Amino acid sequence: MEQVILVDEQDNQIGVMEKLEAHKEAKLHRAVSVVIINSRNEMLIHKRASTKYHCPGLWTNACCTHPKPNEDTKDSAARRLKEEMGIDCEKENIELNEAFTFIYKKEFNNGLTEWEYDHTFVGKVGNNFNNESINPNPEEVEDYKWINMDELKQDISNNPGMYTYWFKIIVEKLNI
Repeated sequence: MEQVILVDEQDNQIGVMEKLEAHKEAKLHRAVSVVIINSRNEMLIHKRASTKYHCPGLWTNACCTHPKPNEDTKDSAARRLKEEMGIDCEKENIELNEAFTFIYKKEFNNGLTEWEYDHTFVGKVGNNFNNESINPNPEEVEDYKWINMDELKQDISNNPGMYTYWFKIIVEKLNI
């Protein structure tokens, strides 16, 4: 049973709760988002698997997760990048740096609510990054691609319904 860390609006831990229950009861909890940018100013994005319990088939950042109780946010970011996209930060020499935090709340048609205190990490990869290092988990990821930041911003503007709610906030807040 996966648990999430419940927090107040200053990100102080106030408890833990089973993940699905926290989404059913709309409890504010800690989350992590990871953005990967290459040397050509392209972002790695992925299309969420059609079997996901919310936002199936929508494009989003490299990965997201909920830190486990007593897990550091940066450690959870690296763990999830490996689990979801197959990218090993240590092996690929990727330094994840926390860029910003934000709170968002979004109700979904299935009765669940994402109310998250999101820690957004950015990792930059150079020309030596081998795309063969990307090995997405098919239970999480339907497709992935690198996209130029200007092209991404234009596509989000033209097709906002193709992207996750939190990802649109992340792109807006990024200074890239």
